[in-house]
Amino acid sequence: MINVVKYENVPIADTPHQVDVRQLFENDHVAVVEIKLGHGQGLKKHVTPVDALFYIIEGHGIIEIGEEQEQVSSDMLIISPRGIPHTMRNEGDEPLRFLVIKAPAAEAE
Repeated sequence: MINVVKYENVPIADTPHQVDVRQLFENDHVAVVEIKLGHGQGLKKHVTPVDALFYIIEGHGIIEIGEEQEQVSSDMLIISPRGIPHTMRNEGDEPLRFLVIKAPAAEAE
């Protein structure tokens, strides 16, 4: 059976970040979330108990992992090790859309 998830049918999650966060898929092994940041929006700096991968779909911004910062743009994959504070913010005029993949799926943060 093919299981298809349409982005527009996934509700925006209520998170401390107060941005467009949609849980596209989750099981015991992996979680996939899409986040969309508008101009000037960003995630609150936080720590995850598992490694997180960020795949930039469109836009550009700044990611901060620990004390390091890097400019990011579409078609980039960024690896954020577990236990290190990180954040992402939109520095552009267009939306910054990216996937967050956590494996295994993290407990509620």
